Amino acid sequence: MSVVEVPAGSPFGPENLPYGVFSVAGRAPRVGVRWGDSVVDLAVLLGDTGEDAVFAAPSLNPFMAQGPDRWAQVRERIAALVTGDVPDPALHPVRDVTLHLPFEVADYVDFYASEHHASNLGRLFRPDAEPLMPNWKHLPVGYHGRAGTVVVSGTDVVRPCGQRKAPDEAAPSFGPSRRLDIEAELGFVVGVGSEPGGRVGVDEFARHVFGAVLVNDWSARDIQAWEYVPLGPHLGKSFATSVSPWVVPLAALEAARVPLPGQDPQPLEYLRGGEDWGLDVEFVVEWNGDEVSRPPYREMYWSPAQMLAHMTVNGASARTGDLFASGTISGPEKQQRGAFIELTWGGREPVVVKGEERTFLLDGDEVTISATAPGPDGSRIGFGEVTGRIAPAS
Repeated sequence: MSVVEVPAGSPFGPENLPYGVFSVAGRAPRVGVRWGDSVVDLAVLLGDTGEDAVFAAPSLNPFMAQGPDRWAQVRERIAALVTGDVPDPALHPVRDVTLHLPFEVADYVDFYASEHHASNLGRLFRPDAEPLMPNWKHLPVGYHGRAGTVVVSGTDVVRPCGQRKAPDEAAPSFGPSRRLDIEAELGFVVGVGSEPGGRVGVDEFARHVFGAVLVNDWSARDIQAWEYVPLGPHLGKSFATSVSPWVVPLAALEAARVPLPGQDPQPLEYLRGGEDWGLDVEFVVEWNGDEVSRPPYREMYWSPAQMLAHMTVNGASARTGDLFASGTISGPEKQQRGAFIELTWGGREPVVVKGEERTFLLDGDEVTISATAPGPDGSRIGFGEVTGRIAPAS
């Protein structure tokens, strides 16, 4: 038995306890929890080894499907056990484990919830028109992504190929994307689904959503610009979406909840509720190790509760393992923009990375997105990182 000392100020202290899926040499992936610089094997810690074991499974889905009462019970039990004597077979230094995609992705929906981001792209793409489309302040705009290309942090991203046509080109051509970009986002993982034909109300958010992850929705801007009219993103987005390996439980984010910045006009009734689900999450974007942006999630116009309500209002069911993401997080200042197309203003205002002027991603570039949020009593909650490196087109 061992007592694990967690340093003061650790973003992975008792206030957090995020879940992930890990493996060590010779053992299949299973569920663990991050405790300081250690990963705690929950199957060992909780004695969860029978036929109905959920923590010896290679994903969080079986546990998430058990619902919020069970989530609360397990969280309380883990918090009590990790602060005492922990069985040595349950402890693994985080540096010695391999981290896997923490949940099986059922469906993936990406929203467009930042007014600053949407306004900036409107000014870039439609300089002679209103920045926001007429529907934007009435509903959370989104698109359906590709669940099968959601990958865990550390997975290389192969530069996508497709059709692209620059404004000064007479005809489209086929080839590798020349304007490869990132989108720094916060994603939400559904634990308990809903019935087909039913709806999830905004005040039912915490009964359905298990936790949050960091998301990088890689974007091929040249492919996207040529294809997106009239049906929206397709090949410019579907090649890869990276997520962090740690799922921060919704319960760990109570102290991070803040009111939304303000919605005008008032949304329709199904998007109104008594609970505020704005979140004060501070992001950091690093490009080849240089910090280039600090997007603030607290600036988002639409809340995740409103996103889920809108996603299901037509009767579409939610499922265990559904991932829905916020869309690019951007603030009012230039250094708060969460996509390089905004940060460099369409490539016309390069940023300096490692002493060189840069606009979009080159092969070999690596992007790391990290985030923290306030916890109780002045603590900080860590989400870890989502990292990806660009590999040449195949």
